[in-house]
Amino acid sequence: MLHAYTAAAVRAAEQPLLDAGHGPALMQRAAHGLATAILGVLRRRGRPVYGARVVVLAGSGNNGGDALYAGAYLARRGARTTALLTSTRTHPEALLAFEKAGGRIERLPADAAAAAGDVTAFLAEAMSSDVVVDGLLGTGGRGGLREPSASIVAQLCHMTADGRGPAVVACDLPSGIDSDTGEVHPPVLAAAVTVTFGAVKTGLVCAPAEQLCGQVVLVDIGVESFLPPPDVVRLETADLAALLPCPSVDDQKYTRGVAGIVAGSAQYPGAALLAVAAASACGPGMVRYLGDPAVQAAIHLRNPEAVCSAGSPPDVRVQAWLAGPGIDGDDGQARRAREAMSSGLPTVVDAGALALVEVGAGGAKGTDGNAHLVLTPHAGELSALLARCGVATSRAHIEAAPLEAARLAARLTGAVVLLKGPTTVVAAPDGRTFTQADGTPRLGTAGSGDTLAGILVALLAMNAGRDKPDCLAVVAALAAALHGRLAHQDPNAPLNAGMLAARIPAAWAALTR
Repeated sequence: MLHAYTAAAVRAAEQPLLDAGHGPALMQRAAHGLATAILGVLRRRGRPVYGARVVVLAGSGNNGGDALYAGAYLARRGARTTALLTSTRTHPEALLAFEKAGGRIERLPADAAAAAGDVTAFLAEAMSSDVVVDGLLGTGGRGGLREPSASIVAQLCHMTADGRGPAVVACDLPSGIDSDTGEVHPPVLAAAVTVTFGAVKTGLVCAPAEQLCGQVVLVDIGVESFLPPPDVVRLETADLAALLPCPSVDDQKYTRGVAGIVAGSAQYPGAALLAVAAASACGPGMVRYLGDPAVQAAIHLRNPEAVCSAGSPPDVRVQAWLAGPGIDGDDGQARRAREAMSSGLPTVVDAGALALVEVGAGGAKGTDGNAHLVLTPHAGELSALLARCGVATSRAHIEAAPLEAARLAARLTGAVVLLKGPTTVVAAPDGRTFTQADGTPRLGTAGSGDTLAGILVALLAMNAGRDKPDCLAVVAALAAALHGRLAHQDPNAPLNAGMLAARIPAAWAALTR
């Protein structure tokens, strides 16, 4: 598993080493790791280090110091290195090392007119370089870049918007992102590689910042043994393989898990077909569908193995329920959804059923009555849910700070919340949080969420993650990751939601191979 930490947690882990006088050694390890990553970028661009052109944006403090020491290392290897100092409080030892290695220094003069000329010359140097190193703000930065750095970075962003120009390597994190929340304060220079030190920071694995970080490279500087429990966890390939359920020799259709689905209506039959197809493709013992007879007939044509009826949830035996996709406007389905949600069984609550989630006065549930629910909203649906909890927040605000919004919703509802987005956030009421970014923009299509819901109910019915203390959240993260992997097959071909279920067996096999 990938573990991510708040900036405060990483600073606390560094403190025993700093108190013991190991600060310079920590910085040298960080700088060497940064320089090594830059060498890797140069190799991928077909450039030897000798004669390469590297530009360093150096801010105050340790982050600028790391970047300058890395620049000094590259200069000694024959690279032409130029540093723009944006502060009068540049790390003195790192600056001396950079100059002794032959690095060129640019300082912004106080006079605005003179500064404009220097900035123009520097931007020309940056655009002709192979690599730009962003060492402006570290984990202590708050609220984004200030002038004159902000204008310089804004111009670089504009000049590199077409994908041409130098590769950007961020030192610890791209300047302008919040290391604890993943919020973005423009302008932010999107990185091809982010080299982070000691531990991955929470903001690097949360939207919208993650989409600006490129490849994240972790440099071990010796603080790992001092770190507390992680702030955010991400399931990686080996974790997914271990969590995916596998039937035993004595299993049969009932012990392998029965997934119950209340979805679709005469108006929206497709939601039911997509959810049932996805659930069945995961290989549970059985999929039971409850709903409109016409929808049942359509399901039988696509998935004849599904058991369909117009009954009620209390009348059938399942191990987990899905309620909500496409039930809008159907009173019978709304009734079935309420019954499924009140069953006490693990229940995925999606789309139309989100409006049926009970919230207490003032937004506090006050009981464990929702502890068996996994809510799967997108940002707009979460905005409506939070409004019912007494918290007014817009879709735009949620998309700007999804980690905060998902955690808030989980606390207020007492349910696990899976907030869909470019980086999916899974938050449990006790604060435990997962993020997954396995998918691609190709999954942003009508019906994709119905497929995710079908995968999730199947995994819950099959008892995936049963030995984990945070089982519902773990399985929700597992489902999000598996769903994301469906976009990896034929990555250049068009994709719609109707194609996703057929991809599940191959994606599953690839993970467990």
